[in-house]
Amino acid sequence: MTREQPNNPLHGLTLEKILTQLVDHYGWTILACEIDINCFKNDPSIKSSLKFLRKTDWARAKVEKLYISTFS
Repeated sequence: MTREQPNNPLHGLTLEKILTQLVDHYGWTILACEIDINCFKNDPSIKSSLKFLRKTDWARAKVEKLYISTFS
């Protein structure tokens, strides 16, 4: 059963899609300045960043907040 979420700007987006769009828009260097986490600074990749973000709620919240402020 799927409910529509008209007030949720992240509805229907995967974390991978969010991160990929942020990296395409900012690049790893600027993204690391915006969100100060090591997986964006040291040998960054989508795969390693997703692994970290899926385990770390506070970091994921920062990524989602940056996505909303950038693309809304």
